[in-house]
Amino acid sequence: MIKALVLVRVGSSETLNLMKTVKEEICKVKGVKDVYGVFGRYDFAVTLEAETTQKLGNLVTDCIRGISGIVYTETLVIGF
Repeated sequence: MIKALVLVRVGSSETLNLMKTVKEEICKVKGVKDVYGVFGRYDFAVTLEAETTQKLGNLVTDCIRGISGIVYTETLVIGF
């Protein structure tokens, strides 16, 4: 099982209500284990798991980046 931490940035002028909606949509993605709202450069830190790196990439590009309001992600594959 491949594990990763995905850092998510939502549009800078988004309202708190949209942030809650984005978090709810991220939580619906199969493979997402935890979603944390964070302060700083990113708005969310997401932990997820997938069977292969290809499936992990598909989760991020097709499912998470496809959520309305998300403008940028950075994926950190957990190595040890």
